[in-house]
Amino acid sequence: MNLQDKLNLYRIQPNEYDRICELLGRAPEGVEWAVFSALWSEHCSYKSSKVHLKKLFSQSERVLQSFGENAGIIDLGRGEKVAFKMESHNHPSFIEPYQGAATGVGGILRDIFTMGARPMALANYLCFGEPKAERMTELVRGVVGGIGGYGNCVGVPTLTGQTNFHESYNGNILVNAMAVGLFQEGDPICLSQATGVGNWVVYVGAKTGRDGVHGASMASESFDEDSESKRPTVQIGDPFYEKLLIESCLEVMKEGLVEAIQDMGAAGLTSSSFEMADKGNVGLTLNLDSVPLRDPTMTPEDILLSESQERMLLICKPEKFADIRAIFEKWGLDACAIGEVIADPVIRLMWRGETLSEMSPKMVVDNAPMYERPYNSWQPPQKTGKVSLSISNASEVLLNILNSVSGGSKEWVYRQYDQRVQSSTARDCSSPVGVSALPSGRALGMVLGCRPHLMRQSPYAGGVDSIVYPALELASKGFEPLAVTDCLNFGNPEKPEVMTEFVSSLAGMNEACAAIQTPIISGNVSFYNETLHKGVTPTPSTGLVGLRENLDNIPDSDLSCDGDIIFLLTFSPSQSTGLAGEMFSQKAQLNYDFDLSGFKSFLDGLRKVTSANCVRSTRVVGNFGLAYTLARMAIAGNRGAKIECDQDYFAEPLYQVVLTVSASQKDQAEQAMNSNSLRWQKIGFVIEEQLQWNDLKVDVAALKENYEGSWRKAFPRFP
Repeated sequence: MNLQDKLNLYRIQPNEYDRICELLGRAPEGVEWAVFSALWSEHCSYKSSKVHLKKLFSQSERVLQSFGENAGIIDLGRGEKVAFKMESHNHPSFIEPYQGAATGVGGILRDIFTMGARPMALANYLCFGEPKAERMTELVRGVVGGIGGYGNCVGVPTLTGQTNFHESYNGNILVNAMAVGLFQEGDPICLSQATGVGNWVVYVGAKTGRDGVHGASMASESFDEDSESKRPTVQIGDPFYEKLLIESCLEVMKEGLVEAIQDMGAAGLTSSSFEMADKGNVGLTLNLDSVPLRDPTMTPEDILLSESQERMLLICKPEKFADIRAIFEKWGLDACAIGEVIADPVIRLMWRGETLSEMSPKMVVDNAPMYERPYNSWQPPQKTGKVSLSISNASEVLLNILNSVSGGSKEWVYRQYDQRVQSSTARDCSSPVGVSALPSGRALGMVLGCRPHLMRQSPYAGGVDSIVYPALELASKGFEPLAVTDCLNFGNPEKPEVMTEFVSSLAGMNEACAAIQTPIISGNVSFYNETLHKGVTPTPSTGLVGLRENLDNIPDSDLSCDGDIIFLLTFSPSQSTGLAGEMFSQKAQLNYDFDLSGFKSFLDGLRKVTSANCVRSTRVVGNFGLAYTLARMAIAGNRGAKIECDQDYFAEPLYQVVLTVSASQKDQAEQAMNSNSLRWQKIGFVIEEQLQWNDLKVDVAALKENYEGSWRKAFPRFP
């Protein structure tokens, strides 16, 4: 095989090959090609994004672990801590939707319990193409089935999520998974830094197979006509093995038997071993022929690059290995010593007594390329005056929105998920905010963010929105937003226009996080989300967690009691033509009159009001504007409303909250809003049977029929 063929096979650029030769003092040999291919891939090295990620707001007094570990950790006080993270499995899910999505769930769970936390909740952020697009029915069914199939079997509830549809995802769907885990008082936090010369390197979990070989490098390139040929690079998961792995790993960590531990995720044994050694400034000897295999014909390169699921690499003292093996055998899993920690800072790869390679982990990990990709200058959007939509017959338009795949019910999706396992769920996917009960009696809130249609109008404004909108959703239910994880999904970073979208949206996210003191503590970058040179909408999805002091009287999200008073709280005059503008082919307009400096006060004030036990229900005004928000509340509560409000029906304000209180609590609610300096107006009251607002008059039964019938209309072949 000539040099160019090797570069193509291992997806290494000519300039990167020259750098490898310079570092080694010679050309790479044997398995060294595979090591550099994996660890210098975009997926593992973050070579196009690292320079910008270093600027992120990532610290607060609650942050215990941030970037550099498997997941971020925050301190909730009272002996409770949570670990959480979000990651992508976009490319595998497009190639093999069920297994791609399932192993995305498995991988993000391992990031959590590797830290020592027991997984307590899952969430997912999904972007699909148009229902009529090629393979879309298969992709939707497979992805949702994979998420449910893995999460349900492993016994972790799915509490919240977001599902979007747009033509830009026709050839490249997005599947982002988030997991949250809990540390109770006394639970140890375990890190991945290899330590202790003479300690043993131990492989635990399932046996290694050929699935996922070259998976990391596959996830670091765009799709073309040969995407189907990449099926062998998609991993195959077993949730029942994962459940056993959770219990065995948590047991050995709680017993104090582990010095360091790392998930074998992207790039498998290669990334886990090199990264652990690099963090600890030590070396490792690895006997590849000691790795438990499903296929005895596997080569050393196959073993190094396999991304078989449900596997971990840990470091332990030699005298503790017998106890570790006994625990893993009790759970029916392998625990094999495959090497040891050495003082010489090299990774020594052995195969049947022969040394295949000796390389410094720092040379490979710390010297990975870091590109400053070119991007264009950009400016935040400006004030443009009032936004308006030219739409007649508001009642018919509202019904059409509710009957569309974007505005209709997503119940079919979340009905596939077990939302109540572990018995700690207080609010599930039917609520805008997922809520889990903590052992202390407090409530942990989880919500996902990013509205792709706003990203299409302004990546900067969309980046800000991906933080402040979910933060507002948390505050509207009485939760204090604490921290953020993200999954940054973009096209080809080698294109300046894509890097411009990336840089400007990251700037918006960072400014928003700093303004509300909610740090980004973990995450993932997914580039090359494009097919045949057409990229997806830039989509920086986010996951936020928040804390509420109790589970009592969390506001609902419906109109449920006749005579209740309806208020509208408004932060700024910013507006967008939004999803309704896209749906009805209106010219996109964005009036961006948004002062981030005052938003934290608005959040804090809203949180105090919604924690004061005088609020019946709340809902943030979002997609499709105020009329749609009221319709969703009417459907949920089977009640209507009489509205008087001088506002566009379907334009999207940035930012408003609908709030309802009983007539007897009206004065208390008004006093609370005034004392917290919130701008509010009374816009109506709850009535039976019909939503009435000027010329918009629709029966609740018709709203419900169109909303619930939308999924069947979009996917008539689904059961």
